[in-house]
Amino acid sequence: MFYLMLHLENQGSFPKPLSAGEEKEALERLRQGDSSARDLLVEHNLRLVVHIIKKYYSNYSDQDDLISNGTIGLIKAVNSFDSEKGTRFATYAARCVENEILMYFRSQKKSAQDISMNEPIDMDTEGNPLTLSDIIFTDDTVTDDVDKKMKIEKLRSLIKAMPDGREKTIIIKRYGLDGNFPMAQREIASKLGISRSYVSRIEKKVIEDLRKNFDD
Repeated sequence: MFYLMLHLENQGSFPKPLSAGEEKEALERLRQGDSSARDLLVEHNLRLVVHIIKKYYSNYSDQDDLISNGTIGLIKAVNSFDSEKGTRFATYAARCVENEILMYFRSQKKSAQDISMNEPIDMDTEGNPLTLSDIIFTDDTVTDDVDKKMKIEKLRSLIKAMPDGREKTIIIKRYGLDGNFPMAQREIASKLGISRSYVSRIEKKVIEDLRKNFDD
């Protein structure tokens, strides 16, 4: 639901990453069974998914499918991360995102570049190389919780009120709503017995309809 909400508002404006302290607290809450902490970790690491895709797969035409599959990897990372093993969450999540994207390419029988979290992608002020895993954490403020919850509830209501059952099914499966993992368009097409291009057209129509109602 977070991903769909951000997609409607502006695909480029994902929330800033959590600080190391905020992330540690969220992981502890998640360990204690707080489902809101899971949502928080997914939401504030979506930027990592997009960064990996834009950096290493910018020439691939279907960016939405890559983001969808990368998000599946991120959700799996949140669900399976064990901080006691000493690995940083950003490093672990990036590997899960990479694996999910590579599995997608294998299923499509297409080649993909290998992603390395240790490959320098920038330089710091002293000229030292920075890797993707070095620049994940920041101390920026997070989005307002009350506003976020209101938007999510509005979006949830809009989806619930959708009159077309097929459109509702496609948007739920595509964005992993109701506790499901996000699915690629080809997977939805296979399950519904329709073409992938038809799923794509329906998704674009629903997104546009939701965006209009979401902004009202």
